[in-house]
This record gives sequence, structure tokens and C-alpha cells, in this order.
Amino acid sequence: MYFNGEKTESYIILLLGVIALVLALYSIVSLKTPFWNGVAISFIVVSLLEIVVGFTIITRTPKDILRVETQIQQQPMHIKVHEIPRMEKVMSNFVLFRYIEILLIIVGIALMYSSPNDTFLRGIGLGLFSQTSIVLILDFFAERRGYIYIEYLKEFIQQI
Repeated sequence: MYFNGEKTESYIILLLGVIALVLALYSIVSLKTPFWNGVAISFIVVSLLEIVVGFTIITRTPKDILRVETQIQQQPMHIKVHEIPRMEKVMSNFVLFRYIEILLIIVGIALMYSSPNDTFLRGIGLGLFSQTSIVLILDFFAERRGYIYIEYLKEFIQQI
């Protein structure tokens, strides 16, 4: 269930990244104002990250499922030695990502409210705020799934 949830969320991230990239390109080509150019730059940067992360997880997940299923069936102690420590590292990375995302949201808010009218910096701020907020929300659900998965693995180890 963990990996299927991860894969589903990755499709959402990938889709949101593509939509944001299309909106950014539309803003640059059609709207042509400093504000929308600022929004577009933030959207391009974050959407490229979303696309790369989403695609990477989507392509990696089937291998992860096979690896864990094989370990459970053939070498269950590998779960304790490899999978649980790997997931603990993933979970600690979520903490780091959360701090970075919160910092980018704060920077976005600061840029939105530090510039008058619809300036380039205000556009960057709005883009950072909106895109990073979405990523933070998605990471919240991913982290929650990760905790459930680790608890499952620990219970599995106790039963063998």
C-alpha cells in the first residue's frame, strides 16, 4: 500500500508539474507582464523539480515493490538491516524538506508583500508561495504514509 500510494502521489506531482510548466509558458508568451514573468520563473523552477521527482518515483516504484516483496519472502532480515534504515533516512529527509519548503513559503510571502503593485518580485513570491505550498501538502501525506510503512515493517520484524 505504501508504494502504491507513493506512485499515485507521484502521478499527481508529475501532473501538477506539467500543468505549472504549461501555465508558466503561457504566462511568458501571452501575458508578458513583469508580474506574470515572475510567477512563470517560480513555476518553471518548481515544476521542473516536480516533474523530475514525480517521474523518478514512478519509474523506481515497481523495482522497490519487487525488492521488498522478495526480501519479505526470501530474506526477511533484510527488512531490518536495509529497508527500515532506508526508510528512516527517507523520513529524516522529509524533515529537511519541510524546513526548506517552509522557508521558501516565507520567502514567497515576504516577496509578495514587500513590493508594491504587480512587480516581478511579487510574481516570484506568488509563484514560490503557491507551488511550494502544494509540495508541502503533498510531502505531508507522503511522510504520513512513510510512518505507517515503517510501523508495518517493525511489526513484521517482530513477528518473524
